[in-house]
Amino acid sequence: MTRRGWAALAVLVTSAVSGLSLGNALYIYIALLMALVFAYAFATCLWARLTAWCGQRLSSASVPRGEKVTLRVGAEHRCPLPVSGMRGVFLYNGQEQECLFPASPFRAQERRLPMDARHVGIYETGLKGLSVSDLFGLFRFRVPIRDSATLTVLPRPFDVDKPRMILGDEGNAALARTQEDYNAPDDVRAYRTGDAMKRIHWKLSSRKRELLVRRFETPAPPDTLILLDCDTPRGGEGVNEGEACLRDAMCETAVAVARMQMEDGSPVRLPMYGKQANEFSSDHAEGLALLQEMLAAQPFGGGEDFARVLNLELRRMRRTGAAVIITTRLDAQVVEGVTHIRRMGPSARLYLVTYTPEAPEYQPYVARLQHHLVEVCYVTPA
Repeated sequence: MTRRGWAALAVLVTSAVSGLSLGNALYIYIALLMALVFAYAFATCLWARLTAWCGQRLSSASVPRGEKVTLRVGAEHRCPLPVSGMRGVFLYNGQEQECLFPASPFRAQERRLPMDARHVGIYETGLKGLSVSDLFGLFRFRVPIRDSATLTVLPRPFDVDKPRMILGDEGNAALARTQEDYNAPDDVRAYRTGDAMKRIHWKLSSRKRELLVRRFETPAPPDTLILLDCDTPRGGEGVNEGEACLRDAMCETAVAVARMQMEDGSPVRLPMYGKQANEFSSDHAEGLALLQEMLAAQPFGGGEDFARVLNLELRRMRRTGAAVIITTRLDAQVVEGVTHIRRMGPSARLYLVTYTPEAPEYQPYVARLQHHLVEVCYVTPA
């Protein structure tokens, strides 16, 4: 029952008590009229509630950041008597808005609600509440919502420079070294002019009565290790939606670097040490969609401290050709962790995601990183 319903009930009770105590027929008629109104309002509202139906559907369950998506919401009731319109509340990105459906019975009413995919993440969206009310506004019943809608906003990659592999070794030297490893034979093939004599498999050649040459395992190219700071982004204070924009920029930088490497068939590893611990590993461009979904599902905040993450990942440096570090914080601990990675052999590039790339407190740390041959790049959120 609404506030108006409680007020009308008070009028009904007052009129009935006054009519019975004073014997005045006018009060009795008012009480009877209010009782009829109450009965009609309750009956029609309950009828509409029991026959109500609603449904919702997104035009796309996942879209890149910056695009639009349309939410289609439909509602219907089958009460032939006049009732008020149906009122719905839909939710997107933590904000609630209302939409009204006309009271026409036996006819599905549809609303198309445009939404902007502003920030990377997974959002519960769509119709969260639907209510039907009588013509007088005395009663309001909620209609259960059976369908749900979840929108996944994916990071949109941009163009970046290709990370350099180990200085003096773009993978070819490692390949040559492995091909010269005679302890790792993979198969044999027929002798070709120019093959080294020490590669000939003499025992098998004498048995087959033809010269056969050992073939050796082809090594995998060195990994590109992407270390993403999954803690709460820093530096967005005082900027409208600053923290969300910093998160978008970090995710899109990671996707951009991974896409650049995987297009060439280079293996990429991206461990995530946030609240939802996970790891991405692929060397095919088809894996980019999976990485986008994993980043969208990652709740930035909590997890391991990023300086500790840099130290934990030192164990991967033997197979790493290039390390890409993406963070919003630059302090002594982070600089020390990055320089340790660089000393282990791989090339290192640090992406600092910030609104103030020229801040004076960053300059000593940047100079120290550049002294250790670490490439420093700045990313400013859109």
